Amino acid sequence: MPVKKTTAVEKMTLTAAERALKCAELAFDKKAYDIRALDISQVSTIADYLVIISGSSDRQVQAISDSIRTGLKKYGKVNDIEGESEGKWIVMDYGDVLVHIFHDPMRSYYDLDGLWKMASQMELPAAIREARKESNF
Repeated sequence: MPVKKTTAVEKMTLTAAERALKCAELAFDKKAYDIRALDISQVSTIADYLVIISGSSDRQVQAISDSIRTGLKKYGKVNDIEGESEGKWIVMDYGDVLVHIFHDPMRSYYDLDGLWKMASQMELPAAIREARKESNF
């Protein structure tokens, strides 16, 4: 019977909660703000967690998306990404976690925070939870 060889570069896995937290941390590293991770497992079947993130420009939104994709690559590929070229609203589908990265005006217009208000918020580290848009004054 042949023995299965294992490689040193096997993919590590994350739970849905760990993946959501990692997305929030990677976004925070790119100066994202108003970061929320919602546990939607009790109110929807589309995913377990929804991570909602704001950026202050199209370029920042794209950089946040790139940071998340690159940072999570060792745990598996993103299933799908929409809106990346425009940078107004990027949706990243990791199966158990959906990431929405908004240019600020788009976030308030679509109000996913209000739409999913019945979901409980995941506890994030204080620095991430308290990150707000930096003013230029």
